[in-house]
Amino acid sequence: MISQHAKESFERIFQKAARTRLPVEAGDSCEIVAAGEGTVGPERAENVVVLTISSIVFRMLLVLHFDEDTTTRDYFVRNEEGAVFREVFLEICNLCCGAMNQELLNYFPDLGMSTPYVLSAHCLPHLDELKPGYLASFAVTINGSVRLGATVCVCADAPLDFIVEVNAVEETGGELELF
Repeated sequence: MISQHAKESFERIFQKAARTRLPVEAGDSCEIVAAGEGTVGPERAENVVVLTISSIVFRMLLVLHFDEDTTTRDYFVRNEEGAVFREVFLEICNLCCGAMNQELLNYFPDLGMSTPYVLSAHCLPHLDELKPGYLASFAVTINGSVRLGATVCVCADAPLDFIVEVNAVEETGGELELF
């Protein structure tokens, strides 16, 4: 069972990570609207990036929904010569999940994080088969035009209760390093 405090904590951690890591530039706006607990959306996305954070007591999936449309591609690639959208986007998704991992390390010392992988959005209805204790979806809009979705899915192997008070969103330089 996941307590209401823990559910709210996962939401705060996600929102802080998304606001600080998904925008490419520090001054870019990032609006996040809850789509409602137990729903998976937005339905329009063709693809998802899946990342996992695992501990002894829980497994959290961060699922970022995206379409590889011109607006999204142009925003994340930023006219970088030779840049490949999926490589850039996967690294940004990894940074977002890494920020969540960093925050969770304050409460759960033994965490593991997966590398990002892309799946068809047709897999989203199957999240229910994991029997999550917490499933919430969000619509993310960057600079009013780049539209992403996000789903946070948490499965607990033991009672889970913690309270996270996240600090105000810190400024980031929006740097991206490709390996």
